Amino acid sequence: MTESQFSCVHACKNTCATLNEALRKETAMVKSYESIVDDCIIPEVKNFMEELVDEKRRVILRLIQKLNEIHVRSQAIDGITSSFNNVDG
Repeated sequence: MTESQFSCVHACKNTCATLNEALRKETAMVKSYESIVDDCIIPEVKNFMEELVDEKRRVILRLIQKLNEIHVRSQAIDGITSSFNNVDG
């Protein structure tokens, strides 16, 4: 799937397709940066690339945190919904 082929389906349940796609792309970018930074012999460029890797890792952590928040919220809503469905009427 290319960048232009991604389309959010708006059918999120316990997760988010948009955040998962962003996570996939950020992870791929970190792997790409890591693979080239080791070959760099210019300290200034190497340090810059290492900083970019660190920034991308922080972005990845934020994406994971948001996905976890969505999952927890969805579970709470499911619990509330099921409690109403189990009421004897």
